[in-house]
Amino acid sequence: MSEVRAVLWDMDGTLIDSEQFHWIAWRDTMANEGIAITHEQFLRSFGQRNDSIIAGWLGSGTTPERVERIGNAKEELYRDLIRRHGISALPGVASWLERLRQQGWRQAIASSAPRRNIEVILEALGAARCFEGIVSAEDVSRGKPDPEVYLAASSRVGASPDRCVVVEDAATGIEAARHAGMRSIGVSRNGTHLNADMVVQSLELLDANAFETLLQRGVPG
Repeated sequence: MSEVRAVLWDMDGTLIDSEQFHWIAWRDTMANEGIAITHEQFLRSFGQRNDSIIAGWLGSGTTPERVERIGNAKEELYRDLIRRHGISALPGVASWLERLRQQGWRQAIASSAPRRNIEVILEALGAARCFEGIVSAEDVSRGKPDPEVYLAASSRVGASPDRCVVVEDAATGIEAARHAGMRSIGVSRNGTHLNADMVVQSLELLDANAFETLLQRGVPG
């Protein structure tokens, strides 16, 4: 098991830029509930679990049933937007997915997104063959920065945490990787500070040996 090397990918903001589709889906879904949300409110919530987002917007008095119904409606609208408009991988993603696959790295998606969203994205990208595992919102009970999602992903592809490299664009995800005992590459497209082992503005800028180099550093402290 220790010989298996794995790259564990966050999805939103790392493999794809889905922010605009999520914004439209949340805005229109909440409008159907008679609630107007601002783009700033959306941005502050981006990357959190739906139940946390909705509870934050509606207040603690809302029912679990309403939270679930709104969340389901939002995700269905999001998937419909992806199917209708398509989505492209961020720069450098497609070439790295293929290069890592050819070099024998196992790859998994570790995302707080629902599984059906991930499947729609992979279909749009034509990238399903590059991944041996998917860990989605349904598979974990705790969101990032808890390490559960990355530990589950490493287990799914048969790699020990010290043989995994996480690719993330959010501070909470980098923190989750550290708690999991994994190395991390931070993708900071807008210059936001990320406390990762290696930070780049685009995956196109990564050194050809970046993933192997990180593993050779050993387990993060």
